[in-house]
Amino acid sequence: MLDRAASDVAPKDGATRRVRFRGAGFVPASSRYGGWIALALVIAIWQAAGSAGLVNALFLPTPSAIARAIYQLAVSGALWQHLSASLLRIGVGWVLGTAAGVAVGFAIGLSRLARSVGITFISALFPIPKIALLPLLILWLGIGEEPKIATIALGVFFSTAISVYSGVDAVPRNLIRMAQSFNVPFATIVRKVIWPGALPAILAGFRITASVALLLVVSAEMIGAQYGIGAFVLQAGNLMQTDQLLAGVVILSVFGLAVGKVIGWLETRLLHWR
Repeated sequence: MLDRAASDVAPKDGATRRVRFRGAGFVPASSRYGGWIALALVIAIWQAAGSAGLVNALFLPTPSAIARAIYQLAVSGALWQHLSASLLRIGVGWVLGTAAGVAVGFAIGLSRLARSVGITFISALFPIPKIALLPLLILWLGIGEEPKIATIALGVFFSTAISVYSGVDAVPRNLIRMAQSFNVPFATIVRKVIWPGALPAILAGFRITASVALLLVVSAEMIGAQYGIGAFVLQAGNLMQTDQLLAGVVILSVFGLAVGKVIGWLETRLLHWR
């Protein structure tokens, strides 16, 4: 320790020496093309193994067979029919669940009464698998789109509420006290201090809720739907059409990747100070 500290001190003769900057902190970064290169390598190895006959095509079709199945579905129009049904359910359910979750999460984070009541109910209801409520929702709302949308909204609501009030709790209290000491109105404190401070946790919650919505829509469509990616995957599995089954899985994966890119873009736009 003494030797290293002595080496950082400028020489006694007055000459200066350049010292490397050590205060950059931990800045997470990723390679721009590393993920795509790794994905291309996996697909190439997968295709080579299937073409060489090392893997039975019935159990694991090649990427070319999956791409051909997606193309045939797109040409026939079945892909757009299933995809539009799933996207409608996800979109409506996610918006409803997110709006309610943000409102309840901020109420829990800002109000003592709402916290004492809300956390109790969230802790009791959050562990319940939302797909298990689908038969009850069908009994209440009838057979149609409403039970599926309600199932997605419930799953999104709880995850959003938890991420929002956790983000509000993570805002440094000294910033709030400083604003209060200058007699800043409560609404301005929420808009200028609490909202920006909680925004990273809220956007992280959006990543989680998008995946939750995707899982729930597939499960709900497998139980009771004629159209949708989940219904298509279930039908393909029952008929042992593994190329079409994996085509549905690839479509779900592409949708998840697109949602992740959109949320990442929102983070760069809204969290510009990071």
